[in-house]
Amino acid sequence: MHLRIIFFLFLISWPFTLISQNETPSKLQFNADFRFRVEEDWNSKKSDGSFRDDRTRWRYKARAGFQYDYNHWASFGARIRTGNPMKQQDPQLTLGDDFSEFNILPIGFEKIYFKAEQDGYAFWIGKNTFPFEKQNELFWSDNVYPEGVFLKKKFKMQTGVLNNLDLSGGHFILRTNGTSLDKDSYFQGLQIATSLLDKKAKLYGGMYQFKNIPNIPDGAETFVFDYSILNIGTNISLLKSHDLNLELDYYNNLKNYGSNDSIAPNLKNQKRGFVTGLNIGHLSKKSDYAFKVTYSYLEKYAAVDFLAQNDWARWDYSSFNSPDGRLTNLKGVELVGSYLLDKNIKLTLKYYKVNQLITSGTAKETGDRIRLDLDVKF
Repeated sequence: MHLRIIFFLFLISWPFTLISQNETPSKLQFNADFRFRVEEDWNSKKSDGSFRDDRTRWRYKARAGFQYDYNHWASFGARIRTGNPMKQQDPQLTLGDDFSEFNILPIGFEKIYFKAEQDGYAFWIGKNTFPFEKQNELFWSDNVYPEGVFLKKKFKMQTGVLNNLDLSGGHFILRTNGTSLDKDSYFQGLQIATSLLDKKAKLYGGMYQFKNIPNIPDGAETFVFDYSILNIGTNISLLKSHDLNLELDYYNNLKNYGSNDSIAPNLKNQKRGFVTGLNIGHLSKKSDYAFKVTYSYLEKYAAVDFLAQNDWARWDYSSFNSPDGRLTNLKGVELVGSYLLDKNIKLTLKYYKVNQLITSGTAKETGDRIRLDLDVKF
């Protein structure tokens, strides 16, 4: 499979290597990574009070991509990955899943973009990494790559307090319906971010407008509605010599759902979230280690659940024929320990314990999960 991926990337990238015969090989850069995961789930209670079966899975993912630097300010790139094409939150595949009997693997484009940077301005168009400042996946999963247009302006500050100031904005389309742009499912983001006190602290604030968002993903929705989510976050260095940092994030959906009869009365005011994390250590060279603990309290409409992480529990929309996760309306903890076996080989152990905030049935859902990941970069 690895050889097929490299060959495929060569085929789609070779025209750019011919733009100029005098360009150096460093203009074209390849990247790839692989993950193998062992995962165990237990204590996963359903909303009817019964328990899901305990589950052990062996999983893996593979990604490969390239970037071609056309000149000092413009570049083009793309990356492909394994994963269920209907499950944007999760590139992992489970060994032997769905009675596959050694079937071929699903592979698709994770990102494909053109970007430019010049004089403090940055711009990209296409499908690319979530471009706004964030420090966890509780609001937006690292595996979800938005499609649209993004612009950033970086300001260098000469004051003794502010080190820099970044202003970012973008428009991204979740689902088009073939008519006018205002009828699409889309989100728009605007964020201000800065570092303070010789980069000892980072502060950012953003507003995210989500329009015409389905209540259930993948075509099973019964209604569409909007979100207006305010996010304020900070990262504070508590002890620089030991890389001890405190992370805080606050979310508040300012949209009023009081007149929306499609939303259950006990969920109409479930629109706030709070995440705090404490991490120590760094991962830059062989034998480095890092530990992190994160606590999350995330109400139902504090984030769009099928765009956020799906790591913390087994809750999903499978009863509506969608594999996407629904991991808001929760409180829980994540414990993480990572160790660098080599510069590009990392071992990570994660533990999750989650409880539901507002039940949709007769009982609150729960879940416990532990994972061991081996990550290799090439």
